[in-house]
Amino acid sequence: MLILASASPRRRELLTQAGFTFEVQPAHIPEDPMANEDPIAYVVRLAREKAQAVFGHVSGGAEAADGLAVLGADTTVTLDKHILGKPEDAEDAARMLRLLSGRTHRVITGVAVVTASSVEVAAEITGVTFLDMSEEEIADYIASGEPMDKAGAYAIQGRAARWIPRIQGDYFNVVGLPISLVSTLLEGAGCRASASRTVIEQAKFT
Repeated sequence: MLILASASPRRRELLTQAGFTFEVQPAHIPEDPMANEDPIAYVVRLAREKAQAVFGHVSGGAEAADGLAVLGADTTVTLDKHILGKPEDAEDAARMLRLLSGRTHRVITGVAVVTASSVEVAAEITGVTFLDMSEEEIADYIASGEPMDKAGAYAIQGRAARWIPRIQGDYFNVVGLPISLVSTLLEGAGCRASASRTVIEQAKFT
């Protein structure tokens, strides 16, 4: 059984698109970066902690753990080694978009697959170039509501696409899940994709 330890609809859609059958059970853990924590180390740590939290919750005993694999993931936007998470409010979103305007930043996703016998982790990095954004464009974009639950305050698959002329690397990584990398990790853990695209929603736990 495969469990996705994330409430992100974008990750769910990508994993379904790749042909995996899975259940959804989000992990609720603190997501604050540690002092001077490297962005790659940060997202890998969170991905591992999310997967381990759900694995521990689900696997109560050895029998339950048999055949269980939990996928955790975390995505962040970084610019000049600064981590840009989800904006706290409209003002914070505007601050982030001003920083990204006219520059190239990095999107980093850490992924982890936890089973009874192993913990496999990896990270994907994609460079994203933004055109210059005017204050009016930033205000209109924030008013759309799209930036408010996105790392870096934008969605490449949404309205922000108009300001992104190029990327360097995996597009799906910017959406929230580097599906090729994830597929390799899952297949290594014995989880095979199929033609079936069934997602079973599980209740959240605290």
